[in-house]
Amino acid sequence: MSEHYYTPKPTVEHKLQVVEAELRGRTLKFQTDAGVFSKSGIDYGSELLIESMRLPTDARVLDMGCGYGPIGLSAALLATDGIVTMADVNERALQLAADNAKLNHVMNVRMVQSDLFAGLIDEVFTHILTNPPIRAGKQVVHRLFDEAYDHLEDNGELWIVIQKKQGAASAFSKLEERFKKVDEIEKSKGYRIIRAIK
Repeated sequence: MSEHYYTPKPTVEHKLQVVEAELRGRTLKFQTDAGVFSKSGIDYGSELLIESMRLPTDARVLDMGCGYGPIGLSAALLATDGIVTMADVNERALQLAADNAKLNHVMNVRMVQSDLFAGLIDEVFTHILTNPPIRAGKQVVHRLFDEAYDHLEDNGELWIVIQKKQGAASAFSKLEERFKKVDEIEKSKGYRIIRAIK
């Protein structure tokens, strides 16, 4: 069976490369590798989430499923007086995220290996950002939403990007079951940015 980007310890042969991206008006460099999500460059959904997300400077952010780090590092550059926890089940992705934080001189981040929220038991955040692992299946994605609710403080915000064809409507309905307010913040090229407030 072939590996997914949410494999904890990818065994696929390394294929390191550096990609550059203009995000929120800054040029950032990212080292990527085989065995991680969107290895050849920042995917459009993540880019749309980065451009759409609104964070106060003192936010305590979780980037759930951080990959090699574009969303979390962009968040850290906005939350200059806050801290961003970058979590992923994939060890290789997490190491790349740590390397990319150094590469871009971003200090207010920490890395946590975690299968969804298993490694973040008692932690609570003001904001959770995620480009959820759609390929892991609807059950996993909906569990992520439920667990995110439990890890947000009151009035905390969950920001997600999801494609219309990959279940944006059912994701929206699922979020409305738990969260007090759910809005579509942005839509472009079939992608939706949804914000859910606890």
